[in-house]
Formats: sequence, C-alpha cells, structure tokens
Amino acid sequence: MTAEVKTEIQLEIGHVLFIDIVGYTKLVIEQQTKYLEQLREIVRATESFRAAQAQGKLMRLPTGDGGALVFQTSPDAPVNCAVEIARELKKRPELRVRMGIHSGPVQAVTDLSEQGNIAGAGVNIAQRVMDCGDAGHILLSKRVADDLEDSAQWRSLLHDLGTIEVKHGFKLALFNLYSDEIGNSSAPKRCASSSAGYAKSDTVRSVPRKSIAVLPFENLSEDKANAYFADGIQEEILTRLSRIRDLKVISRTSTQRFKSTSEPAREIAKQLGVANLLEGSVRKAGEKVRVYVQLIDPENDTHLWADCYDRDLIDIFAVESDIAASIAETLQAKLTGAERQVIALQPTTNIEAHQLYLQGRYHWRNFYAPGYERVREHFEQAIALDPSYAPAYCGLSLYYSWAAANAIFSPDCWPLAEEFVQKALSLDDTLGEAYNTLAAIEIYYKRNWTAAEHAFRRGIELNPNFGDLPAHYGLCLSYFGRFEEAIAQKRRAMELDPFFPGTNLHYGTVLFFSRDYDGAAARLAKTLEIFPDYAAAHEYFGAVCAKKGMKHEAITQWTAALNLSGQAEHARMLEQVFTTAGFEAAVRALAERQLTDLDRKRSSGAYVPAAHYVFAHVRAGNFEEAFEWLPKMVAEPNWFALQLRVNPSLDPLRSDPRFDKIAASLLLK
Repeated sequence: MTAEVKTEIQLEIGHVLFIDIVGYTKLVIEQQTKYLEQLREIVRATESFRAAQAQGKLMRLPTGDGGALVFQTSPDAPVNCAVEIARELKKRPELRVRMGIHSGPVQAVTDLSEQGNIAGAGVNIAQRVMDCGDAGHILLSKRVADDLEDSAQWRSLLHDLGTIEVKHGFKLALFNLYSDEIGNSSAPKRCASSSAGYAKSDTVRSVPRKSIAVLPFENLSEDKANAYFADGIQEEILTRLSRIRDLKVISRTSTQRFKSTSEPAREIAKQLGVANLLEGSVRKAGEKVRVYVQLIDPENDTHLWADCYDRDLIDIFAVESDIAASIAETLQAKLTGAERQVIALQPTTNIEAHQLYLQGRYHWRNFYAPGYERVREHFEQAIALDPSYAPAYCGLSLYYSWAAANAIFSPDCWPLAEEFVQKALSLDDTLGEAYNTLAAIEIYYKRNWTAAEHAFRRGIELNPNFGDLPAHYGLCLSYFGRFEEAIAQKRRAMELDPFFPGTNLHYGTVLFFSRDYDGAAARLAKTLEIFPDYAAAHEYFGAVCAKKGMKHEAITQWTAALNLSGQAEHARMLEQVFTTAGFEAAVRALAERQLTDLDRKRSSGAYVPAAHYVFAHVRAGNFEEAFEWLPKMVAEPNWFALQLRVNPSLDPLRSDPRFDKIAASLLLK
C-alpha cells in the first residue's frame, strides 16, 4: 500500500483568541448592540491587535456575541491581547466577557455567501476552551500553556484546571490565567462539577504524586574509573521503575543534568516535574558492592524511605529489584503481575558480561565523543561471555540502527541492526527499548510503516516511561503530515525527558515540518537557552529564521553552527559575503563550499548520503543538480528520504512536475 500523504500542507498554525459576551441572548437588542460596540472598541484599541493588523498577521472571525482573532505572529500574542482586554474590562463591570485561547491549524476559506471566513481545528478548539469558562475567565488549552511554560512573565499566572470532557466526548486539558488585576480566580462551573476537580498551582503542569526522578548516583569507589558502574546502577534502577505504568519516571538523560549540582532538591524536582527524588551512592571494591539510597519528598525536604545494601557483586540485580519494589510500595504504585516479573528480572548471571554492558552504555551517551567506537566492542565482549544476554544484543542493534537512520553509517549496516534486534527479542520480548530499534528498522530500512507503528505502540505499552519511544514515534508521524499526533507524542517525550538535547531539537524539527515557524523558533530558542553549544539546534534555528524572513538572524545562527562544528573559515566567509553581497549570495557561497567538501569526502571513499547533496544544491540554486540527486536520496534507507513531503527546505523544488513523480516512488507498506 502506498502511503497517502499530501505534497503540500494547506493549513497554517494560528494562535486564536475566542471572545464572547456572557448572557448575550438575554439582553435586549439595544444592550446587545451597545455592548458589542464597546467590546469591539476595547479589542481594536489593544496594542496586540494593532501590531498584528499592521503586519498583515491578523485574521478576524465575527460571531453574534463576540468573535475570534487569529494571530499569525507568536504564541503569546493572543494572551497579551486577552490581558489588555481584561484590564480594560475591569473599568466596565457591566461587560461580562469570557475568553479562550488555543494554537492550532487554521485556514482562510470562502463561505457560501462568498465572504472571507476562517476554518480549522484551531478555531474550533479555541471556542470549546472558551465555552468552559464563566464571566471574567481567560482559559488556555494545554498547548498554549506549554508554549508559555518557560516564561517568567506567565508562569505564575497559569493554574492547572485538569482535563474536562466537552462536546462529542472531546477532552480538553485547561489552564486558567489570572492575577490580582485580571482574570477570574474562581473555578469555572464546568470544572468544579467535573471529576477533574480544581486546584491552584504555581506551575504550568500539575505534578503527579506518583512521579520520581532517579538522580545520578555518587561514585564512592576508590577507583574513579568505576564511575561507569555507579551510572549503570542508577540507570538500571530507573529502567526497572520505568516499566511501572502507575509511575511517571524521568529519563536518565535529563537527570544527568543535575550530577554534582548544588541546586536545592525542591528546585530540581520542579524543573523535572516530579514529586519525589531518589538519591544514592555506590562503592565498589573487588567483588563487593555497597549501594545506599534514599527517597525524599523535596517539597518538605523529608525522607520517605532509605536503605543500605552490602552485597556481593553477583547480587546487584537483586539489589536493584528490591530498591525498585520498595519505591513502588512507598509511593503506593499499583503493580501488575507482569510488572513485578520484569522489575525482578536478572538479565545475566555473568557479572563480567554485565560490567562490560554497563561500560558500553556509558560510552553510548557520548555518541560523537572520542572513544565512541568502544560501544560496539563492549557489547560484543559482553555477548561473547554470555550469548543469552538480551540487553547487549539490543545495544548492538541500537549502535548500528541509530547511525544508519541518521546517515552517519552507510546503509550496509542495516542487516546487522536487524539481526541483533531480532536476537534480543527472541531472548526477551518485553524489552521496550528493542521495539524502538525495531521501529527504526521497519520504517527506514524496510519501508514498512504499518509494522513500525505496531512496534512503537508495543514498546510504549511495555515501557510507558521510556522517552525515546514517543520522541521517535512523534518524528515519524510528522513524515506523514500527522502533526497533531506528532506534537502530542513530542510533548509526552518532553515530559519524560525534558533536558535531552535530541528530544528538544526534534520537537522544534516537527514544528518546522508543520510550518509552525513561530512555534519552531520558540522551541529552538528554549533549546539553545539550555544547550547554547548545540550546533544542530543553531543550524535548524537558522533555517526557521530564513523562512520567517529574518535574514540577519539566520546568518547569525548558521555562523554559530559552523563555528561549533569546527568550520570557522566557512563561518567567516558566510558573514563577509552577507555583509558585502547580501543574504542570497551568502547562502549560495556557503553551499558551494559545502559541495566541495562533500566531493572531497566522497572521493576519499567515505560514505556521503545523497540527501546532503540535495540540500546543498537547493541552497546553491542548482536545481537541475538537485533533481539528479533526489531519486538517490529517496532510495537511501534513512530519515532524510521520509522528510521529502514535509521538509520546507525542499520547497524550491515542489513546483517542478518531476518532484511529485519522484515523491510517488517513495512507497511504504
């Protein structure tokens, strides 16, 4: 079956403010007319309205008792407008108004009367959000609250209302925006009567009581080379906990940010969005190991549970299982029989193989760092000592499949990735991480989306707290234009792994693919606040700025990416040409240099993905050459091929009939 994907995305992302007058139909006609005119005057006088209108970035949809404003500027534009309106309404208590805000797809259409109109889920959902409010309320959808969560300006004004069921069984996660000056601090009647309840909160997301982050364990061993062992014990305890569906467990890649930190526990928990923290230390000496752990409530700085384990090294799996079970019991998490089995699992009886596996995992976290090739060696050595060690096979498969999917390794290594993941699953078909690798093999290598999606869903079922699964699933959904689903998966990944660079980057990538350039810019800006030296984020941010017409900002971001990638000479050239000849000339000059670099690398015998040539030729304006490489890009089994229909960087080629013909050759089962 051929995947049915539209070549162009017709809908744009709009930031919608829906407004109406409460009790409008009960007013006499004279009052209706008067109040509507007063409301129009207030709205038109706001700075947000006038600024967006002046830029041609505002659409209006009148309704009988109010209307909708669709801003095409930034996610906080409708919020700023609502606050301005609310301040003015304080002076006119007779005007009882409610407002709802949502960001989503919208489209300008012509209605039956041949008048301009606005349609799309963005407008419909904004109205549903508003409908949940009473007079004075400014309600926001969760998507809008997520967009505002990192801003100190808004954070203290946002209060979680929980999830409410509205028309047709549709469920909305809502937030109430208010302060002493604006909004309505009372619970909306719809919320108060719902099972969701209502609780004031100073944070954007409500924090589940059964949530935990396992912080990096301190290595107390005399041999500091045993740091891999302390890290490995932390990760394996976390992995066991992550299999428990009744818990929210933060990924290790995010907790690692707080290694050797002096930040208060309360602040760490707030940043990670959890109610509990596990701290610990490991001392390894010969065949003996001591593990000390303590579960704390950071809000009150109290100990909920603690224990110390002095064991033989061979007993380490029993220690990990006991810790996981004790935490689950302390947090009153419900465990199914299957979950009890997996957290008690002992994957190998060979302790030397286990230590080699932990060393492989330790080096895996430094993919681009020197010594990365030792990942494969450690996993292979572990398997040599224990041929039934399923996680080691899974690690080998991930080593090959990740690099092949990202076009770092040549496609020749896909069969090895498939062989090792099948072996891992034959030994243990409950490994959630193996299904993430299997999904990559199915979609990128075998072009079987049906099988890939099944693997994603099975992996999430087995390991609901493994952030890599929704992160990867969301990216794959975006290839098919399923952006609402993709963004939902990305948000779930961000909840589980908020400080992993790749998760942050690809959230911005999905927004870029969806052509929500404002959202992509906001997300990538946040990413660079956390990881200022992340070259790939600078590169994507530059592409977003270029699409927004922010040429100077695009050059600045690309220059930063080049400098961070060790290409300082290219960076200097880019800035010089931009200064003397302008944006287009600078982009072409850089692309021509990059094409020379690609030719040099290819002539040396190194693998160069066809996609690199396609994108470079497009930037250089060499469209004929780009079309020569495009079929090769489609044929190569990596993630670049599947971006064909959604990546805005390929827009210069889309008007040529050859593009659709080549795109049609991308067949997926």
